[in-house]
Amino acid sequence: MNLLKTTLSIAFIGISVFSFSQNTITKDSKFAIGFSTGYNRGLGFNAHFTALKPIQSLPVHIRFGMGYTNLDPGNSADARRIFINNATNGVPEEKAKAFDYRLDFMWQSNLLNLDESYIVFGPRYSSFTANFKYVGGNEDFDVTSKQFGIGLGAETHFEISDRLNLVALAGLDYFFNNTLKGHDTSYSPDDDNVNPRNNNENNDEQFTFSDANKAIKQPSLMPRIMLGVVYRL
Repeated sequence: MNLLKTTLSIAFIGISVFSFSQNTITKDSKFAIGFSTGYNRGLGFNAHFTALKPIQSLPVHIRFGMGYTNLDPGNSADARRIFINNATNGVPEEKAKAFDYRLDFMWQSNLLNLDESYIVFGPRYSSFTANFKYVGGNEDFDVTSKQFGIGLGAETHFEISDRLNLVALAGLDYFFNNTLKGHDTSYSPDDDNVNPRNNNENNDEQFTFSDANKAIKQPSLMPRIMLGVVYRL
């Protein structure tokens, strides 16, 4: 929470600086850059570049964004059993992150009855890494996945100055399940698995993708509530 408060404070300081420094009317701007932060199933940050109405006959902007999010990696005990072995020694430490890349089509709408509002939708791509370390247990490994997804949301822009807008957005991204890889083991949605471990709590039957996917919280449904700024070039 302290990191989020700090980030929001920096954003509002930036708003103040820019709002007092802009004097040029920018209705003919063709591009914009922006930054946002907030909740994305964890603390997330996003930077983006927008082409403003590249097709003049359509009320649509096209935006490319890159993001970083801190996430809950999942269950450390289960991750060890499913990807390494059945040992239980060591004190677990865990963390996870995801880089996401998004292409947004921003369709201007009066849905929110505000001057500048958009319905936002488009494809997504995520690169996810969860790290599990067992202090005193001699284990430190990553579980990774790379996924495609789709997203839908709504956002509104509030004018601060001729060039600068404050942006509030809410949306939901969905990422499709993909292969989880860790150590020398991988589990795929079709259960064409590589070197799966045996479950000693279930008659040594091999673990499946379903087991791995329950243990590792790779991106799936990713709700987003964010606040940011957009600067017209």
